[in-house]
Parts: sequence; structure tokens; C-alpha cells
Amino acid sequence: MAIGDQRDPEVTRVQLTPWFAARLPEARDVEVRDLVVPMMGFSNETLLLDLAWRDAAGVEHVEPLVVRVRPSGQVFPEYDLARQVDVMRRLAPTDVPVPTVRWFEEGDEVLGKSFYAMDRVSGMVPTDNPPYHLAGPVTEMSPERRAALWWDGLDKMSRIHRLDWQALGFGYLDDHRRGTTPLEQQLGYYEHYLDWARSVREHVFATPALAWLRANRPREVEPTTLCWGDARIGNMIFREERCVAVLDWEMVSLGNPVQDLAWWLFLDWHHSAGFDAPRLDGFPSREATVARWESLTGFSARHLHYYEVFAAMRFAVIMVRVVALVREAGLPIPDDYDVNNACTKGLAKLLDLPYPA
Repeated sequence: MAIGDQRDPEVTRVQLTPWFAARLPEARDVEVRDLVVPMMGFSNETLLLDLAWRDAAGVEHVEPLVVRVRPSGQVFPEYDLARQVDVMRRLAPTDVPVPTVRWFEEGDEVLGKSFYAMDRVSGMVPTDNPPYHLAGPVTEMSPERRAALWWDGLDKMSRIHRLDWQALGFGYLDDHRRGTTPLEQQLGYYEHYLDWARSVREHVFATPALAWLRANRPREVEPTTLCWGDARIGNMIFREERCVAVLDWEMVSLGNPVQDLAWWLFLDWHHSAGFDAPRLDGFPSREATVARWESLTGFSARHLHYYEVFAAMRFAVIMVRVVALVREAGLPIPDDYDVNNACTKGLAKLLDLPYPA
């Protein structure tokens, strides 16, 4: 399937029903109900459904589930669905709220791609498209509720940074093939990513940003924690302004945890000033957010500017691939959008680079 294609819900229901039945050997009358196939996204394909069955006593059970399918036109050079499943399962006994993963299908015989099924967590997710500062349920909140949402999301992110990642078995994320430190490994990865994603021309923002990041690396030994990677309120489910689930672990890594704080701040800037829109009243300031994060984690944010450049570079590289997928799907997009978008606007601002009209 290509970006923009749509699965047939009835065909998908028929494909999934025996698969679920095989995982519930004591159940009877297994059904997949109310299957919804939203338009395919870029990082994954999501299916929503209710799984119904009867137990040995004839009592009916209905459970809302989410199925995440490995994408066909993937955003990242390597897409490890099994790793995402492993991360959430390792986090399940911690104080970081994640959905419960029920089953993982590694083969492609059922849906044409590997996939996993997890419990569906009810709640509200701040929207990315349109950005939550411009439209969606967050715009309807009071300033006090927005502040509560922000602070609780920051608290849940900070819990990731306080985990004993070694005791939890996350040492396998240390990839010495790309460098001796987590930062060197990630810079090597994104250099590879850019080479894989871009056209033949140099990227006028990501390429110099990578050079700047290599030349200005922090010289002291940095702290190493588990890093979420895609740290933002748009990847959280909230219920009454409390984060009840942390989602999307495609970009998980080890590293200095300030990189998550930098991504959190840069994405909020991207969703407001990046689109020439003011931040909504109630959202705490940058200074207050940094101070609260330092208090919650015990780590210093002294290299925040460096990691904001790192965040903007990563997002710019991702956008190169997203734009290519949009073009492959035949959807309209400006010719220069891979180098001229809200993200590259932020990167140019951070590095004092000229911005194209």
C-alpha cells in the first residue's frame, strides 16, 4: 500500500478475525467489530477496532484495541516494529504510562506487513495537523487546564529520564557501530538518514547543521539516560489534563536527556511561531519549563541550545523524507518544501542562516 491508500475495512476484518481467535484459544464466537481504518499516516498505519468474544461460561467480553501496522512507505531508513513493542513491554512495570501490548505478529502473511495489537487508551491527543495552537480541543481549554496538561506531560516525560535503563535491559540501544558515545551514534545515524532521504543536491540547512553539531559537541562526559526521541504532548493521551499514555517510540535512544527537553520545546515552537501563530494562553514559558524539568530530573539543561539545533536538524531530515512520500503519493506540495518549511525556518533561526523567501 502507498501513502494515501486506504485498506478495505471488511477485508481487514476478515483477515484479523482468525488471527485474534488463534490468540484466544479458550474463547468462542470471536469477532472483530467496528473496525475503522483512518487515512494512512507516514510513520505507521493505525487500525481501530473492538475485539469481542465469549468465555467458557458464555459471558461476552468486548475490548477496544489499536493495531499498528508497519508502514509501506516508511519515514525512517530502518523501521523496527519489534523494538517498539519491546520498549513498551519493558516500560510496562515502571511509572511511565504506556499502552499494554497484547500481541505482536512478525510475519506479513496476515496484513501484508508486521503489526502489533495493544489496548486502546481513551482520552484526548493534542493535534499535530492542524497544530494544537491553531485548532483542535486544546484551543477550547481554559489557560489553567492548558497549564495542567503541559506540566503533567512534562512530569511523565521526566519519569523516562529517571529510569534505570540498564536494569530495565535497554543496553542494546547502545550501537557502537556508529560511534563510541550516544551523541556520536545519533549524529552518524542522521548523516546516514539524510544521505538516504535527500535528492542529489545538498540540503541547505540540514547539511551545515550536521557540520555545526559535529564541531560544537559538548566536550565533557554527558549523562546517559533512556530518551523518548519524539517527546511532545502530541504523542500523549490525556484524560482530564493528566497524561495516561506515552505513545510512539520509533525514535527511542540512549543519550543526554536534555535532547528530549529540546525536542519538546522545539516542537511547541514549531506548532506556534513556526506557523506565525501565537502560543495559546496558559502554556508555561520556556524558562519555567526548563526550570521544572531540571527540578524533576536533577539534570542540567546547560547544553539546551546545542540540542535544540540537534532537534531542528533531526526534524529537517525527517521532513525531507515526508515530502518525498507526499510527492510519491501524487499529493500537491510546493516544489521546495523539503528545504522551505516551518522546521527549516527554525533551524535557520537557531544557526543564523539565511532563509529562502
